[in-house]
Amino acid sequence: MLAEIITIGDEILIGQIVDSNSAFLGKELNKIGIDVYQITSISDDQKHILNALEEAKNRVDIILITGGLGPTKDDITKHTLTEYFDDTLVENKEVLLHIEAIFKKYITTPISDLNRQQALVPSKATVLMNAYGTAPGMWLEKDKTVFVSMPGVPFEMKNLMKAEVLPRLIKKFDRPYIIHKTVLTYGLGESAIAEKIDAWENQLPPFIKLAYLPNLGRVRLRLSARGTNKVQLEEALDKNIKALYPLIGDIISGFEEDSAIEELIGRILVENKQTLAVAESCTGGKIAQVLTARAGASGFFKGGVTTYATTSKITVLGVLKETIETYSVTSHEVVKEMALGAKQIFEADYAVATTGNAGPSKGDGDVEVGTVFIGLATPTDIYSYQYTFSNNRERTIGKSVNKSFELLLKELRATTLSKA
Repeated sequence: MLAEIITIGDEILIGQIVDSNSAFLGKELNKIGIDVYQITSISDDQKHILNALEEAKNRVDIILITGGLGPTKDDITKHTLTEYFDDTLVENKEVLLHIEAIFKKYITTPISDLNRQQALVPSKATVLMNAYGTAPGMWLEKDKTVFVSMPGVPFEMKNLMKAEVLPRLIKKFDRPYIIHKTVLTYGLGESAIAEKIDAWENQLPPFIKLAYLPNLGRVRLRLSARGTNKVQLEEALDKNIKALYPLIGDIISGFEEDSAIEELIGRILVENKQTLAVAESCTGGKIAQVLTARAGASGFFKGGVTTYATTSKITVLGVLKETIETYSVTSHEVVKEMALGAKQIFEADYAVATTGNAGPSKGDGDVEVGTVFIGLATPTDIYSYQYTFSNNRERTIGKSVNKSFELLLKELRATTLSKA
């Protein structure tokens, strides 16, 4: 069972917006056993859209289209679909009432004829009600191929996909099971992991595929099983993943499908009734941002400071001026005092600190670009670690954040085990 995703809009082609819709759609389709054969982005041009639809129809069983359903003249998807299906537009009373209700409740400007025209749909289409917007989705079929058109606005599209499209696809098509289990590892590179698990990988059954997904100091190992018996697939995945632990168990932090590393950290801290604070320099608040992006962070995260300038490390965190003058602002000694300062300011059990040179110039420190120091203050001690990550600023920051979480998780797990 194959699908193609077609995103329509010049704004995607010129890089004005990032096509996040395709990533979401691909993931949702994969969950129900439908493979995405191709993702195509095309311009707001009728001939281009018509060609893309016809070419896709010859390749796949399902075509998902997003974009071009707004009320303005550049939104031509609906009119193009009408031509492609040799159809006419008709007013859908239910959609019109829905549009009028949205304007009455949420929009201060008067409803216009352009807005009312969004209730016009191809007569051959099954209308998919858009709970969050004025442009309805449309389900059409031609030569045993399903065409689904949805708005390009992400939150509208996502709701339509989950509420209307997926249930219909599940009902219409017989599909295999595709089950993914993604092992999260930290602290070892892709090639080093591959060497350690080479024999294990070679004995995987043919219905299980392994993919290496490296990213900024992390490597995800995605195992994908495909077949008709869900129970057997799950048992095979569990059995093979269990065999991984004697080989690389020391670098496995968990599973992507269960929780991210920051969630694991939060869970351990909450269970132990402990708290965390951060003091960031070269990471610019990224650690705090990741921690607080998930609900429930207030249960363990006391707060953080971004002491980017040298003076703020002294005035805010209490780093001694003499320490900086003697050892440099990017040093083991300074990052330890930063971690201790954050721990004391926020009265936390643990604190993580970062200082370093992400580039492109050396700044206040005298270390090479890519050099980062990470400090970790625990209830009983203070540690510091030095790394050379990259000559690329974004990669250095990303790797610093990931390494900070890795070090903290390792410490938390070691402490928990020692108490057991």
